[in-house]
Amino acid sequence: MASLVDELKKVPLFSGLSQRQLKKLGRGFKERQFKAGTSVVRQGQMSGVGFFVITEGEAYVSVDGSEVARLGPGDHFGELALISERVRSATVTAAGPLNCLVMAFWDFREFAKENPDVTWKLLQHLVELLTQERNKRAQAGLQTS
Repeated sequence: MASLVDELKKVPLFSGLSQRQLKKLGRGFKERQFKAGTSVVRQGQMSGVGFFVITEGEAYVSVDGSEVARLGPGDHFGELALISERVRSATVTAAGPLNCLVMAFWDFREFAKENPDVTWKLLQHLVELLTQERNKRAQAGLQTS
């Protein structure tokens, strides 16, 4: 497996961070493994652990029981759980053996307090990602209020 910093570099949310900043952020991540068929997060449940980056394996995302996406190495999910405790909007299930880096929201909050400059960059990028997603939905005729 690549180094933790190398794995985090692949995540669009962290693209604006320096090597040093990624190293600091990386201290809050833990490695987790999931067996095939295991639900990593479940739609409708509280956010639980937080943010996940897939390092090996594949997972599928389902909403209301229908598969809507497949995720693989470098993909991530749960970024909103870093900011706010809320119910999950989808279920993510390991399609086979799945390895992830995981950051709990309480670890991110501690990181955010200690590194406001990095946190600001992450929040700006998160807003950009959410705006792009909203624009995609609008173009698809699925505008949310």
